[in-house]
Amino acid sequence: MSGRTIALVAAGAVLVVDQLTKWWVVATLPGDPIVLVDGVLQLRYVRNTGAAFGILEGAGSIIALVAVATGVLIVAAVRRDPGRWESLALGLVGGGAMGNLVDRVFRGDGLLDGAVVDWFDLDFFPAFNVADSAITVGAFLAVGLAFLVGSDDDEPAVEAAGPGPGVEG
Repeated sequence: MSGRTIALVAAGAVLVVDQLTKWWVVATLPGDPIVLVDGVLQLRYVRNTGAAFGILEGAGSIIALVAVATGVLIVAAVRRDPGRWESLALGLVGGGAMGNLVDRVFRGDGLLDGAVVDWFDLDFFPAFNVADSAITVGAFLAVGLAFLVGSDDDEPAVEAAGPGPGVEG
């Protein structure tokens, strides 16, 4: 499977799962939350007008424009057909950005001013959703790959240093 296909499938899967779970949350959780682990994890309907994990509250329109720019950059990066893991990272970030962008477009009164639906609620962390999770995992994967993968292929970067000191080759 090409890198482009991996990125497209990952982005599409994130977008679909994100929007389906948000649809379920809006239909099911407007009242009391569902407690899964008392004092730790609950499913709660939260409207977020800021960025991921509740930061930059009220900056939704600016964040939406950043999401559009992110999408354009990801499409440009995928056009060069990166390796499998880079493609997966790009697809996760792109799908997450588009999932939250859909909320900003369709869950508000004006253009790009909608609130994102968050619903994973950890007592020790701001509420988040599938899109936020995909963006976070994709970003960590991309950063990890930047340190572990060579620029020419998907194999771990290992320099050919030759034999160690005192060993004749």
